[in-house]
Amino acid sequence: MARDTERRLLMVQVRVAGVALDQSGQHVILLKPIDELPGEGRILPIWIGAQEATSILIALEGAATPRPLAHDLMRAMLETLGADVDRVEVTRIDDGTFYAEIGLRAGAGDLRVDARPSDAVALASRTGAPIWVADEVLEEAGVPDITGDGDESEENVEEFKRFLDDVDPDDFRE
Repeated sequence: MARDTERRLLMVQVRVAGVALDQSGQHVILLKPIDELPGEGRILPIWIGAQEATSILIALEGAATPRPLAHDLMRAMLETLGADVDRVEVTRIDDGTFYAEIGLRAGAGDLRVDARPSDAVALASRTGAPIWVADEVLEEAGVPDITGDGDESEENVEEFKRFLDDVDPDDFRE
């Protein structure tokens, strides 16, 4: 797996594998290590709000909006100030709450900003910044990726949907 050696935390680079709805209609963002194929390894589900889910999906699809969304505004403000999003990190989970940081490069040097994972991922989706997850977080809150592809794809997707139906979102609340 791609590992980050710059920080004390061991981290793995991930990609947004999708945004899903659980049985109660709550949005879940699915983060997957970039070097793992569908159906392999683990996937990290993080429950997020509807606005953040919409913002992430719009960015991933490259869709235009008539007016800037909050994360578009954040990107524009950073660009105007001469700052770049270097990376985002999901750094820890504490009592089911995920924590993230946004790494910025600016004239004042490298900066770190505390953020909700959903906002950090939405901003990374707009700026092309890499997304990293602490190994400990993936180990604690990750679930086996049973989405797969090929002949077993439909069966694996149904099994994953059953997981989303049965899991308690409070176990992974952002």
